[in-house]
Amino acid sequence: MTYIEGIEWLDSKVAPFDSSQLGAHVTNGGTRFALWAPTAELVEVALFEEGSQKEIRLPLEERDGPIWHGFIPGVSVGQSYGYRVHGPWQPELGLRSNPNKLLIDPYSHSITGELKNSPEIYAHQSIDEIGTGDLWIEDFRDSAQFVPRSVVTDAKPRSIKRPDIPWRQTVIYEAHVRGLTAKNPEIPEAERGTYKALAHPSVIAYLKKLRITTLELLPIQAFLTEPVLKARGRENYWGYNPIAFSAPHRGYAATKNPIAELQETIDKFHESGLEIILDVVYNHTAEAGISGPTLSLKGLDDATYYRHISPMEYEDVTGCGNTLDTRNPNTLRLVIESLRWWSDVIGVDGFRFDLTTAISRSDNQIDTNSEFIYAINDDPVLSKLKLIAEPWDTKGYALGHFPNPWREWNDAYRDSVRQFWLADSASNSSSGVARLASRIAGSDDIFGGRGPTSSVNFLTAHDGFTLADLVTYQQKRNEPNLEDNRDGSDHNRSWNCGFEGPTDDSSIIELRARLQRSLLATLLISAGIPMITMGDENGRSQAGSNNAYSLNPNLHGESEANFNGGWALNWSQDDHLFSHEDSITSLLEIRERYLSELLSSFFTGSVSLENRRKDIAWFHSDGLEMKLTEWQDESKRYLAFLMDATKRQGLYVVLNGSQQEIEFVLPNAFWGDTYRSIFDSAVKIDTLNPALKKPSDVILISPSSVQIWFVNRN
Repeated sequence: MTYIEGIEWLDSKVAPFDSSQLGAHVTNGGTRFALWAPTAELVEVALFEEGSQKEIRLPLEERDGPIWHGFIPGVSVGQSYGYRVHGPWQPELGLRSNPNKLLIDPYSHSITGELKNSPEIYAHQSIDEIGTGDLWIEDFRDSAQFVPRSVVTDAKPRSIKRPDIPWRQTVIYEAHVRGLTAKNPEIPEAERGTYKALAHPSVIAYLKKLRITTLELLPIQAFLTEPVLKARGRENYWGYNPIAFSAPHRGYAATKNPIAELQETIDKFHESGLEIILDVVYNHTAEAGISGPTLSLKGLDDATYYRHISPMEYEDVTGCGNTLDTRNPNTLRLVIESLRWWSDVIGVDGFRFDLTTAISRSDNQIDTNSEFIYAINDDPVLSKLKLIAEPWDTKGYALGHFPNPWREWNDAYRDSVRQFWLADSASNSSSGVARLASRIAGSDDIFGGRGPTSSVNFLTAHDGFTLADLVTYQQKRNEPNLEDNRDGSDHNRSWNCGFEGPTDDSSIIELRARLQRSLLATLLISAGIPMITMGDENGRSQAGSNNAYSLNPNLHGESEANFNGGWALNWSQDDHLFSHEDSITSLLEIRERYLSELLSSFFTGSVSLENRRKDIAWFHSDGLEMKLTEWQDESKRYLAFLMDATKRQGLYVVLNGSQQEIEFVLPNAFWGDTYRSIFDSAVKIDTLNPALKKPSDVILISPSSVQIWFVNRN
């Protein structure tokens, strides 16, 4: 054993212990440490004094195969530490051990400190802060003062009282921890943008007012800003760059104990009948590509944790430089134990998996029955939680191929609805209504055999235009990211309504507001699980950015100028025209009252033996059912249908995607005795004048609008 000058050592050896649990575990009189490092020749635990660079290194002298372990007396909760892994530096063979680089414990539940850009954070010899240098030469500079450290914790699994909201009743609201609460004036300023703020009574009341059931949080796993991004003077805002899968991001904590703070927030949500699910990132880490920093897994066992094309080239299907290799049992174990920690200790109700296909790949292709999927489906706890897949990565697409109980983000829904309402108007053309009808009816062409609740329907998400920007911009405006506007999608299916950007033209402003209400109405009466993106209910804009993942920390208010304040929800929204809260509430009340059961199964169009009516019927503007030939008419810019909600009730819906007012004849008396209007996107809810009509009466549908009529039968 080599003793390094200037480092203080303890005289006592580390006592052995059972290595069945990886990570750091507090026990009587000390802490047990266990680490998977199969290629290591020596593993040391590096202990640090609080607020100091003073370091004590202790060797883990017991080894069970690839697991190094030991018990350190006197180490308790709050102790910061890292690992030093000694072993071969042979990058040509995929061996990258470098004891000069302090490593984060992959099983950490708490991380302290920030990543500081410097050449020292790279295991190879770098000449700058972004890793430029010779990948073959080992770097001997110490990284401890530049990298985050793990912290010993002792949180245990606990009793969780979940609301267990059925999928058919689920309404998801996707939000960012900081963005949701940072501008809420009812929350004490010091607590805004934190886990604690999420559970403030005003936030819970707001979500319940909107009739939201499930809050989906953008990543809260401990994450870092990429060195390249930081070198551009930007910070990672979204958080899709994890460094410790099981540690709550400390930057979102109002207190010194993020774990307890988050647990309390989860409990308050559950007491209010609300769920929280997490957007989790297990497909890659913040260690980036081969030339990226060595912070954890890369220094422990690069060949085990990451997918490789060759020892010097990662297989990157994430676009982030590396891809986690869940084909390896130890890597898979890390992911499963992380998920169980979030569910059993923190208490979350489910997960949305970022780039799920990247971590469910076999040797050569996406495998939606992979060991990763099987391990989750076979787990007695995880299999009962809400599981949502993002069914694509940068090199593959698998929408509709995940097994039960998984649900999937349905981008085909997003694209079809945007095409009908926006893209066709922008190009003054038509794509017909066949695909739109299929999406509204639950996408049985994609999820046949699994049911419409397999589809998570969305118009917008964190990635892309906001709802307001969809009707304001034809072109993306991502210049603030300093990537020359190359980033972000170029295929947005948006429409600026005749003018690019904000305008004072009242007719354009009114059209944009109407289109937003029409888009929301389509989403909320469609079969499937609706997801609303934070701020779409009140006109949140990112000034045309469709990739608002970064912030300029040097600007006041965390990039107010970057995205027109659009990174956060505006709680003092005073623009009545662009406030759609009442519309969402009304639409979700309609959905809950009439459609909750109906939309949990696919429409078949078959005739009921009891009442001789179809469960869904599609109508021409003359009040007669559409003929088969009319589905092939690509000039069609409207869609009308009647859903048979109960024996005595139904809903008649008309979508007019054209720029002209259209006359419609209501279906005849066979379908209903009276028709009462209950929603019209052409007007605000508080100005709606509920009209009563008889069968076969004529109604007028405004341009770019949706009408919903309650059908009553005596």
